[in-house]
Amino acid sequence: MRICIDTNILAYAEGLNKELNQTRQRETIKLLDNLSPEIVVIPAQVLGELFRVLTGKAKMSTVDARAAVMQWADSYETVDTPWTAFQSAFDLTTTSSFQIWDALIMSIAAENRCRMLLSEDMQHNFIYRGVTIVDPYTEPTHPLLAPLLM
Repeated sequence: MRICIDTNILAYAEGLNKELNQTRQRETIKLLDNLSPEIVVIPAQVLGELFRVLTGKAKMSTVDARAAVMQWADSYETVDTPWTAFQSAFDLTTTSSFQIWDALIMSIAAENRCRMLLSEDMQHNFIYRGVTIVDPYTEPTHPLLAPLLM
């Protein structure tokens, strides 16, 4: 099973709002440590969004943000955004409440044969083209995710 990771998961792992989210950071790092790198994909768009979050909200220097983004790119497969993913995302935005950038991540996950998209801020349990959005922080643990955390 392949898994796609959304920006908010990586932002938590980076310690965004560390004072408020130390528990979330630990949970996220544990989650990612339990996933085999061979099954994880990160859309290039997610890495761009992470850079923006780290330099904006986290006030990280561009040098440090670049190093963090490159570390994630070195750790997992980074996938590009083809025109077909945009077409699919446009369709998804017309049939659901997804914003274009979230729809694009969902479409990229589908085009890369992912079974799950881990995201805290999308619609938990929503299924599109075989991809299920899973909020990894929701209890009980989603049945697709649970076996990977054992």
